[in-house]
Amino acid sequence: QVQLVESGGGLVQPGGSLRLSCAASGSIFRFRTMGWYRQAPGKLRELVASITTGGSTNYADSVKGRFTISRDNAKNTVYLQMNSLKPEDTAVYYCNTQPSWTAYWGQGTQVTVSS
Repeated sequence: QVQLVESGGGLVQPGGSLRLSCAASGSIFRFRTMGWYRQAPGKLRELVASITTGGSTNYADSVKGRFTISRDNAKNTVYLQMNSLKPEDTAVYYCNTQPSWTAYWGQGTQVTVSS
């Protein structure tokens, strides 16, 4: 059974930083491209960043240059380093494979950027 557990969210001031973690159980992690997604209130869930098994990355234009996705295959964990946070980054952040699978969605972790 696959389980993805996100952590590391919180309340941060504009311009601040957070590092999100996603721990994966099961056998999917090492063989799949992984992604970080977010959903803000009243908006659709969107892909923020993705990383292939080989480490190639891709970012949404809105976070390019501010967010960095990485993965540790030995720990079955994917990370999202978020710098220069803006109020518009406020959302629940989720990890999943990319493309995503409905069954893999977890509870997510709340990120709130506010002064």
